[in-house]
Amino acid sequence: MRIAAGLPHETRVIENVFVPMRDGARLAARIWLPVDAEKRPVPAVLEYIPYRKRDGTRVRDAANHPYLAGHGYVCARVDMRGSGDSDGVLTDEYRPQEHEDAEDVIAWLAEQEWCDGNVGMMGISWGGFNSLQVAARRPPALKAIVSASATDDLYVDNMHYMGGCLLGDNLSEATVMFAANSQPPDPEIVGEGWRDLWRERLEGSGLWLDTWLSHQRRDDYWKPASVCEDYSQVQVPVMAVGGWADGYTNAVFRLLEHLDVPRKGLIGPWGHKYPHFGVPGPAIGFLQELVRWWDHWLKGIDSGLMDEPMLRAWMQDSVAPKPSYADRPGRWVGEDSWPSPDVERRQYRLRRHGIEHGDVRAEAGTDVTLQSPLSVGMFAGKWASYAATPDLPFDQREEDGGALVFEMEPLGETMEIFGLPVASFEVSADKPVAMLAVRLSDVAPNGEATRFTYGLLNLTHRDGSAKPRPLEPGERYRVDVPLNGIAQSIPAGHRLRLSVSTSYWPLAWPAPEAATVRFTAGSSSLTLPVRPPRAEDEKLREFGEPEIAEPLAVTQLEPGEHHWRVTRDLATGVSTLAIADDQGSQRLEETGTVLRRGTWERYSFRWNDVNSVRGETRTVRRFERGDWRVEVVTRTVLSSTSENFLITAQLDAYELDASRGDPRVYSQNWRREIPRDLV
Repeated sequence: MRIAAGLPHETRVIENVFVPMRDGARLAARIWLPVDAEKRPVPAVLEYIPYRKRDGTRVRDAANHPYLAGHGYVCARVDMRGSGDSDGVLTDEYRPQEHEDAEDVIAWLAEQEWCDGNVGMMGISWGGFNSLQVAARRPPALKAIVSASATDDLYVDNMHYMGGCLLGDNLSEATVMFAANSQPPDPEIVGEGWRDLWRERLEGSGLWLDTWLSHQRRDDYWKPASVCEDYSQVQVPVMAVGGWADGYTNAVFRLLEHLDVPRKGLIGPWGHKYPHFGVPGPAIGFLQELVRWWDHWLKGIDSGLMDEPMLRAWMQDSVAPKPSYADRPGRWVGEDSWPSPDVERRQYRLRRHGIEHGDVRAEAGTDVTLQSPLSVGMFAGKWASYAATPDLPFDQREEDGGALVFEMEPLGETMEIFGLPVASFEVSADKPVAMLAVRLSDVAPNGEATRFTYGLLNLTHRDGSAKPRPLEPGERYRVDVPLNGIAQSIPAGHRLRLSVSTSYWPLAWPAPEAATVRFTAGSSSLTLPVRPPRAEDEKLREFGEPEIAEPLAVTQLEPGEHHWRVTRDLATGVSTLAIADDQGSQRLEETGTVLRRGTWERYSFRWNDVNSVRGETRTVRRFERGDWRVEVVTRTVLSSTSENFLITAQLDAYELDASRGDPRVYSQNWRREIPRDLV
C-alpha cells in the first residue's frame, strides 16, 4: 500500500453539512473538495450508506475520498436517514424513502457552486446496492455509478437466502443492523438534541430479522429494489466489482449480460472489501481505476479505460486448503464480452464411480440415497468473507464423509473454469422439504481438497422461488443447482470433485425434518464453463500498486481478538462453531473519539436433531469522548421447530455517566414466532 503524495489538487474538508430533504428532514454529509472548486466547479461523487461517517467508516473514508478529491472531484459521504448524524429512523434496507432521499442528495450536490452539475455514485455492499437502485430511478444529474460487492436480485443472490435456503448470514446481517440502528448521533454534530434523536432510533428501528424471516419466498417485498426486474431502467454506465471470496460475485456476470449501457466488470480474489484493501490479495490500485472511470464519464476525458476488456477477472491457481490466505496466486484474464464465445459449456455425466465427459448412457441400478449429518458445513466458512479471518472453507475432507462424492480421473492437462457451473440431478425425497448443497473442489495428489465454488437449492424452489411447491415423497424430479461464478485453474494430475450433501449448517439453515434424498447418478450431470488459456491475457495492462490518501491516525488502546472454533462435546452431543470478531478499542485521533466494537456469533446443534440448531449473536458498541460515554449491547437468538422460526432479542442502551444512578437508559426485549414457509 502506497500513500499518495503530491496529488494534482490541494483539498479541504467540510466536516459536516446538513442536506435538506423535500419533507424537511436533514441528512448529514462530510465533504472533500479541491480548494478552488468554488471558482472551478468539478463533478461530485456520492457514497451514501448507513454506517456513520463521523466514526464508523472514518478510517476508510480518509483513505478514499481525499484521494479522489485530490484528482479533481467533490466527494460526499452522506449518512442515510436514521443513521449517523442524520435525522429520522431507519426501519429497513432499500426502501423507497432511502431512494427518494438519494435523489434529493444528488440534486443538491449538482446545484452547489463547487459542482459542475455532473454526479457519480459509488459504494460497496449497501452502497453498491443502492447505487444500482438509484440509477434505476434515473435522477437527471447522475451520470455513472460504481457498484462493488452488490447484487441485482435481493432475494436470489443476497445474504438472506440462497437457492431458497435461509442463510446463517441472514442472522449475522440482522445483528449488524440491530447494533447499527441503535447507536446515537454525535453531540458535537447534532447538538443538545442528540438524546431525543437516539431515543427515536431505539424505539422506532425495530427488529429487522423479523421482517426478513416473514418473506421466505421471492415475493413483492424483494422485487421493487431488484434491478433485475427491469434492467432497462438503468441508463447510465456501470462498473460492477466483486471478489471470489465474497458472496457477491454472480451479479457481475448478470449485469454485463443484461445491461444495455457502457459497462465494465472486475472480479478479483478478494472478500467483502474494496479492491485496494483486497484480502486475499493481490490488492490492486483501485482508486486509480476509479479516477480513470470518473474522468471518462464525468469529465469527458478519454482515459483509455473503455478500450480495455469488458470483464477482467483473477484466474486463481491451485492452492492447498486454508481458512485464510494473504494472497491467492494466479493471473488476470480478460473478456471483451459476456457471455464470452471463448468459454465452452462442457457437460459431464455423474456416474456411481466418477465424472465422465460426453454423452454417457445412464447406468442401470445406480440410485444412491443420502441423509447428511448436520456436521457437514461446520468447516464451510462464511457466505461472505469479511477478512475477519479465518472465515474461508477448510479442507473438504472434513466435510465429504457426510456427502455423496463424484470425482474425475486425474487431469491429463490443466483445466481452467471461468463462469457459472451448473449441477443437474434426478432426485426424489422422503419429506416435503429437502435441500441440496453442491460443492466443487480441486483435489491434489496428496488428497487435500480445496473448495472453489458451491451452490444451494431448496428443492421446493426447483421451479423458481416465487411459488415454491412441496415435494411429493418418492416422486422423481429434474433439478438444476446453479453454482457461484468462479475463475479457477486445476492443474494436470489433480482431480475435480463434486460433493453433494443434504445439509450445510450453519451456512444454511437445515430443512424442517431430516430428509433422505435419492439420486439417480447416471441421469445427473455437471456443466462446466471451460476457457482455454489465451496469449492475449499476457498483454493485459497491469494494475497499479494500491494507493490511498494520507491514512487517519488511530491508536489501538485495547487489543482485539479474532477466532473461529469448532468443538464437539461427545458427552452431550453438542457441536458448536464459535466466532469472535472483537476489534478491541481504538481512538480516532482526529476527533478524540474512542470506539469499542465487538461481535460474537455461536452456532450449534445436538446430535443430528434438525430442531436443535441454534444461532446466537452478541454485539457491543461503545463511544467515548470527554464526558460523553455511551454503549449499546444487543443479543439475538434464532432457533426453530419443524413448523416455526423462533426469535428472541434484547437491546440495552447505556449512558455511562458517573452522575447517573442507573446508567441504562433504554431496554427492550422481543419474542417472535414465524411460520416456516417451505424453508
